[in-house]
Amino acid sequence: MSKIYAAITGVGGYLPEYVLNNYELSTLMDTSDEWITTRVGIKERRILKTPNTGTSFMAAKAAEELLKKTGVSPEEIDVLIVATTTPDHVFPSCASMTAEKIGAKNAFAFDVQAACTGFLVALHTAAGFIESGKYKKIIVFGAEKMSSIINYADRTTAPLFGDGAGCVLVEPSYEPFGLMDTIIRTDGSGCEYLKMVAGGSFRPASHQTIDNAEHYVYQEGQIVFKSAVKNMAGVSGDIMDRNGLKSEDITWLIPHQANLRIIDAAVQRTGVPYHRVIINIDHIGNTSAASIPICLWEFEKKFCRGDNIILTAFGAGFTWGATWLKWAYSKKKTYKV
Repeated sequence: MSKIYAAITGVGGYLPEYVLNNYELSTLMDTSDEWITTRVGIKERRILKTPNTGTSFMAAKAAEELLKKTGVSPEEIDVLIVATTTPDHVFPSCASMTAEKIGAKNAFAFDVQAACTGFLVALHTAAGFIESGKYKKIIVFGAEKMSSIINYADRTTAPLFGDGAGCVLVEPSYEPFGLMDTIIRTDGSGCEYLKMVAGGSFRPASHQTIDNAEHYVYQEGQIVFKSAVKNMAGVSGDIMDRNGLKSEDITWLIPHQANLRIIDAAVQRTGVPYHRVIINIDHIGNTSAASIPICLWEFEKKFCRGDNIILTAFGAGFTWGATWLKWAYSKKKTYKV
């Protein structure tokens, strides 16, 4: 039997309408457009303001666009995997809520929590399902309502994060298009430096945790920054070295949109020139697990069948990884594998 590859055959995305720019942030805290832009490269970010909506709302919007573009019906979907740190509820899963919203009645669905690396972990998981030969159509999401866990009195974290969702359809290919290799790593000794202190089983919500503002993103910036630079850049080079890929072989480098200086480190390690690096952090911000699929969605028209693409990310855990994939179709024309 021919080898089965897990190919991306379509993308979808959704960004909330509300734009929170640096000027508005400067009215909420001691910061400025210049301070934010020079340090992280972000000018604005999207915030979900629609009442009574959570991450599954955005994921469903992204999936509806994907299904419309690819001509696939919701009933054809076998699996939904949502990478998120901000599910609507602790349970049920965001994936199950998304499946219900889009009418994916024949799919099983579950969430993946690997922080900003979540989309790569979910994509790697989907590839295993596809390569088994048992599943034919899987939607993989990165979706986050980061505004729900951000303290807008904290100038060290509030300027960084935005909301949004992206998704990809993964199908089997009997030609060498799709996920070619993935490296995922975790170092649990970094857990203390990037986390939400309260709200889990270790420290459940209480009056004290709320009064102490422990239900927001907490990070020790310098430690996180140094680890991200080292590990995201390192794994980007490692996956190229392992597969004998040179910088000239890489059509596109798509790094997690965390910080321009972290992106710079990955670019330097891979040697990929800047005109072949996908960057949208200036107007999207850091959308955690959603950042890479939003990049795929926003820049889809640039990708052509056979392009070598490196995806790379770093996040809480600490967890980091890189994926080498060969793009399976050109422009917006779905390639039927």
